[in-house]
Amino acid sequence: MLLYLRYFIPIVAMLLTTGLAIAAPPAQTEQCPTLDANNPEQRASLMDHVCFLSAPPGEPAHQANTPEALSADTHWKAANGHDLVFSHTDAVYWVRLNVRNSGDTGQLWYLKLNYPLLDEVTFWQTGNDGTTAIATGDQYPFMSRGIDYRYFLLPVTLGANESRTITIRIRSSGALNVPLSLETPEATIAQSNHLTLVHGLFYGALLVFAAFNLLLFFSSGTAYYFYNAFYMASLGLFLFAMGGFANQYFWPDSTGFANTSIPMLMSVSSLAMTLFGRSFLEILPGSRSDQVFRGLALTSLGLFVMAFILPYNKSIVLSTTVALIIIASLFLIGLVRWRQGYLPAKWYVMAWSGMLAGALIYSLAAFGYLADFLAREIFMQVAVGAQVILLNYAMVQRWRLLNQKLLDVEQNARTNLELKVHERTAQLRNTMRELERANRQLATLSLNDALTGLHNRRHLDNLLPELCAESRRSGQPLTIALLDADHFKAVNDDWGHDFGDQCLQHIADILRRHVKRPRDVAIRFGGEEFAILLPGTGADGARRLCEQILEDLASSRMVTTDGAYVSLTMSAGTATLVPGEDERELFRRADEALYRAKAAGRNRTEQSEAAPSWSTPHGE
Repeated sequence: MLLYLRYFIPIVAMLLTTGLAIAAPPAQTEQCPTLDANNPEQRASLMDHVCFLSAPPGEPAHQANTPEALSADTHWKAANGHDLVFSHTDAVYWVRLNVRNSGDTGQLWYLKLNYPLLDEVTFWQTGNDGTTAIATGDQYPFMSRGIDYRYFLLPVTLGANESRTITIRIRSSGALNVPLSLETPEATIAQSNHLTLVHGLFYGALLVFAAFNLLLFFSSGTAYYFYNAFYMASLGLFLFAMGGFANQYFWPDSTGFANTSIPMLMSVSSLAMTLFGRSFLEILPGSRSDQVFRGLALTSLGLFVMAFILPYNKSIVLSTTVALIIIASLFLIGLVRWRQGYLPAKWYVMAWSGMLAGALIYSLAAFGYLADFLAREIFMQVAVGAQVILLNYAMVQRWRLLNQKLLDVEQNARTNLELKVHERTAQLRNTMRELERANRQLATLSLNDALTGLHNRRHLDNLLPELCAESRRSGQPLTIALLDADHFKAVNDDWGHDFGDQCLQHIADILRRHVKRPRDVAIRFGGEEFAILLPGTGADGARRLCEQILEDLASSRMVTTDGAYVSLTMSAGTATLVPGEDERELFRRADEALYRAKAAGRNRTEQSEAAPSWSTPHGE
């Protein structure tokens, strides 16, 4: 791509230089001849009768605000049939035309200035009845023109054999195009109707295509339809503003926004064409082309912001340069994708090749390097229209390509359907077996505490009613012991929860060492709360077991995170099932015994006050 740009930039520079040489009016100093308004041939050669004056800053003519303020020896230059076209300049331009009505009756003509983007345009008509003036331009409300028309129209009414001098003062922050014509009202209306039809068809077609692509986006969800609608709408709005329509219909009283809107809309169009190209060409994320697109999109966003900050003459140059680079980049990347075998890129390249030529010529005319802006505007509309048709045809081809791929995929799917059904059936059977094993493992895991590996509260709730029922049937004792770590909150507060978890695991290890009978169960049913179910064990056996556990725990020491040693203690409460008692009452009595142990000083075991009818020692 860099190689292509290396050739593209010199070509642009050559065209700009050539256009400047063609557009520059000759610098001769002939007297301005008088134009006979009744003579159609002289009206057709109006520029042979026009003189102009360039007044750079600092010269008296630059400060002059009326024709009378010009010096009597002002050095006027003859246009000699050439349109007055000037690139960006700070100079003020004066234009003079002498007209005469050679007829026997008064008549009306219109002096038309066929370029809408001029900041300040002041017309003076000087005749036998004095001087009249009209001050207008983009820096004035639109209705200051007096006639609701996108170009500048000056009514010129001449009586029989009357002569008049028309002087125009023009100043603009952009390029200056001064295409003048003197027309009869009938010719003005006819040309206006013709242009209205042309512009109506052009902007109407753009609007229809944009709306159609937007509907396709809503129905299919395909991003490039949205980007194409965005591109056509933004480009149409930009050309609408460049043609003077936006200033006429959208913001006729926003004098400051007339200039700002041009680079702003151009940057929006640049962003839209970048997003559409990236989506349509299916650029791979992270590729070099993708990086180019991202850079161009970010640059367009930056220019959108700069349009409100930079002066118009700088922002319009930056925006136009970036727009041309983007168009050239889209053309070149389309060529690359075409060579890579992406078939829709063929029509995409054709669309952007015409757009590149149209945009370049239109830019040269807008910047004052080519004359006849109206003809370039029509040429640009033709290029855009051809591009829209080719782009939409390219999208149709892209859709056909995708549809063919879908048909191929469907055919392959039908061919391999039976094999895949058998494979999926076998996979389903294996999956069902694995799911069954997983469910068994899940059931096991759901009954165990993840931190300590002991059984959890759910297992306690499931097992305790069964053991109570078994004890009532067999007459064998059943004892439950509840144990709670003393001052465990202080352990978490002083050394953190990680160390607290280590302490809980240490307690669980001690419980596993002492709870060794096959049917005895150690449980963690709360944060630092533990329980032991002892079927076949009476109150004395449970008490001895708890005392051994408490003694073992108190005699062991743990190393804290800061290197200190700490010993843990626990309190225990036991309760033995009595006749007529259910599991809730049994648990409640053990819990009360635990609270008595806490209240009595901790690190001790308390038995339930309800005396059991048996006293079988633990382990017997």
